[in-house]
Amino acid sequence: MIPIKNAREIDKMRAACRTAGRVLDRVSALVRPGISTGEIDQAAGELIAEEQCKSAFLGYRGFPGNICISVNEEIVHGIGGVRKIQYGDIVKLDIGVIRDGWVGDTATTVPVGVIDIAVQHLLNTTEESLRLAISHALDGGRLGDISSSVEDEVVANGFSVVREFVGHGVGRRLHEEPQIPNFGKKGTGPRLKPGMTLAIEPMVNMGGSAVKILQDGWTVVTADRKPSSHFEHTVLITKGEPEILTWREKTLSK
Repeated sequence: MIPIKNAREIDKMRAACRTAGRVLDRVSALVRPGISTGEIDQAAGELIAEEQCKSAFLGYRGFPGNICISVNEEIVHGIGGVRKIQYGDIVKLDIGVIRDGWVGDTATTVPVGVIDIAVQHLLNTTEESLRLAISHALDGGRLGDISSSVEDEVVANGFSVVREFVGHGVGRRLHEEPQIPNFGKKGTGPRLKPGMTLAIEPMVNMGGSAVKILQDGWTVVTADRKPSSHFEHTVLITKGEPEILTWREKTLSK
């Protein structure tokens, strides 16, 4: 069953999601050539603590990082370590925080300096697919409307969606019902209702959709080692337009 939040619970979600957005903005500003992913993770942990919150990821099913940091061919669930960021990289930052028992979850892909034009197109397409998906997060709509809109945009631009990892409901727990694939058929799936809070997160590969998990048991990479992009917002279904709870001025502003 998909949880429906009441007004008080939605206010708690807003606070958690605003915090996640602030932390993501501040961590994004740290990404530069020469810094290690481990240094970014440590700084993120300190920023989360400054907000008097906890990481929603640290210790989750044994995950060892404060946030997920995934570079270039790494899709999601990357662990901060000794790898140093290089000019021309793309760095995926996925941040979840727990505030007052509620989870805020959001992600972005940060280009480091000037990146390849084809990779920039990948980022633009992924972000646009998220915008389109959110526009379908409407009272009375179907979950498949969200999923199909992502796939349609991605495929039309010559890229592929990751199929093994999906978006999800979010609230008191990091992962709630429903699962939200980035592929599907319009008009199918559960009906959307006000009070649902959904983490919508397109993961888009430049090459094929196949993935592999590295020996650390967490880091997901593209099987063909081509770049991948990831953007995510937590969204509230309302009686009107969807509300982006993790809104950041630098995101979806085009």
